[in-house]
Amino acid sequence: MEILQAIKTRRSIRKYQDKAIPTEVIKDILEAAMFAPSAGNEQPWQFVVLDQRNLLDAVPRICPTASMCRHSPAAILVCSDSTLEKYPDFWVQDCSAAVENMLLAAHALGIGAVWAGIYPLKERIEGFRKLLTLPEEITPFALVTLGYPDEQPALPQRYRKDRVHYNGW
Repeated sequence: MEILQAIKTRRSIRKYQDKAIPTEVIKDILEAAMFAPSAGNEQPWQFVVLDQRNLLDAVPRICPTASMCRHSPAAILVCSDSTLEKYPDFWVQDCSAAVENMLLAAHALGIGAVWAGIYPLKERIEGFRKLLTLPEEITPFALVTLGYPDEQPALPQRYRKDRVHYNGW
């Protein structure tokens, strides 16, 4: 898939077929995440793959915007690891870039995905820490649910000339 086409046709997919995702496909998505740019190439991320039904079913109690986990075969929790941080507070940008790479890779591989925000909501952070027994240096940032698409959202026009400014406001 050509990159501009992937960017313009990627949509958040919340309905999935009842079909497992092969481990190799999950690995490809994670590898794409790890190719994301990061401040000083610090790569401050850690990833937790969720594919056990009891964990996926528990997610919406922590993160209501991830209710689709009840029907997804897998999800990936993107976390920051403070022990890997060289440039304080840039981890948010670094993890955001990793999530976007995951979404585009999933789309290119025929997998539907959606980004559910966790950070900076303290109750979501603590909920995932408790559910997954995360160490204190690990901060859950976002959850990406994955599955073979069972929907095709419309492709809107998103370019907005009124949001573009050249050489000043």
